[in-house]
Amino acid sequence: MQSLVDAILAESLKVKSEAVTRQSDILLAAADILVTAIAAGKKILLFGNGGSAADAQHLAAEFVNRFQMDRRPLPAIALTTDSSIITSIGNDDSFERIFARQVEALGRPDDVAWGFSTSGESGNILAALEAARQGGLHCLGMSGAGGRMKTQTDLLLTVASSNTARVQETHITMGHILCQLVEHKLFPHKVPAARQP
Repeated sequence: MQSLVDAILAESLKVKSEAVTRQSDILLAAADILVTAIAAGKKILLFGNGGSAADAQHLAAEFVNRFQMDRRPLPAIALTTDSSIITSIGNDDSFERIFARQVEALGRPDDVAWGFSTSGESGNILAALEAARQGGLHCLGMSGAGGRMKTQTDLLLTVASSNTARVQETHITMGHILCQLVEHKLFPHKVPAARQP
């Protein structure tokens, strides 16, 4: 079993390192989009399914509360959290529209729509990104190989792995990198704060 642990760790480190190194320019460009939007009083809408829903909520919390710095809260909303909205749209319209309908309601031009899909093919993520494009939002995506998300995003961060766990681990690593870049760009004179246990 120890060899399995070692193999999982080695694979995870390799996938993350390759994805971040290969796409450092895209990470920097994505941080610029987020910073420009926040500085202009715009917000970030995050959405995904399953583990990717948890990633959306995790990163929204980092923006609204804090990541490494004590600073003002930043406007981010995870569209995965309101069970009444999600189930009413799923029931009255379709599951494919659960995020698109919220983007149409909450999104404004120059906000950022940030979708997560390990396959890049999730119908409700693609529908939300299409709604965002039609509404004049910037579209940021994270996927595995890319899929149809390539055509629905302004910037897409991909992970060269067919293993869902490795893709999601890499997404949260890249998400944390973006959180830290945003903080450093928006609050260059603040120092990192100690986290409470």
